[in-house]
Amino acid sequence: MGLTRTEIYNGQLDIRISVLQYYSMTALLVSKRGTITLPPKIRHKLGLDRLSHPMVMIEEREGGLFIQPAAPVPVRDFPKAKMLKWIKDDEEAMPKQRKGKH
Repeated sequence: MGLTRTEIYNGQLDIRISVLQYYSMTALLVSKRGTITLPPKIRHKLGLDRLSHPMVMIEEREGGLFIQPAAPVPVRDFPKAKMLKWIKDDEEAMPKQRKGKH
């Protein structure tokens, strides 16, 4: 958007924010370190407020990011054959990624 925080807080985004909120979207500030804070309403909707150590997964999708609740799963809960396949798939994909052929 190219606006500074001062411009944002002086009401320069009032119309844009109204449009986003109308479509059930929320605008969040991103810190210099890249962190965002999810508003309480969103944390509650995702069920993160009920967890002692909440986690989310962020997936890149066409046109943006998708955020969903995540739960750690101990490695011991995955069959060894499945883990070996993941490792093989990752190793095969590495040369392609280095060349920019995702």
